Amino acid sequence: MLTWVLIGAAVVAVVVKRVLGEPLNGRDLVVPPLVLLGIGGYELTKTSVTAVDVLWLVGGVAMGLALGVLRGATIKVYERDDVLWQRYTPWTLAVWVGSFAVNAGLGFAASASGVHADARPMALSIGVGLLGELVPVGLRAIRSGVPFAPERR
Repeated sequence: MLTWVLIGAAVVAVVVKRVLGEPLNGRDLVVPPLVLLGIGGYELTKTSVTAVDVLWLVGGVAMGLALGVLRGATIKVYERDDVLWQRYTPWTLAVWVGSFAVNAGLGFAASASGVHADARPMALSIGVGLLGELVPVGLRAIRSGVPFAPERR
């Protein structure tokens, strides 16, 4: 339960900062999805999964990546103060809401078909989505020729 609260608080904080606009640095782009993927992967190691669990997990990962890429395509990447910035747009928030609805639907369908709840860690799901988001944002950032923002102190 504590993991869910911490993950939820972190996601809300990230979304609020990005709606307002924030400097885009490489660490903030890469570290959150990797940390969440690590937590989710660790949670998976604590449960035994069936073949059905694995099939749903693979499908969920594919959907999460696709929705993350779609969300990333809606993020505004721009230059400000000679460095890159990013800002979530209303479309980004709409895709977040749609992603939540799709993932909830997949979760209900998975549960109905016998998939164990432990085989669908929330951290993994969010991490996969953020990894998908990283792809279009990172590519646009690199192609822009504008330097990433320096890390905060």
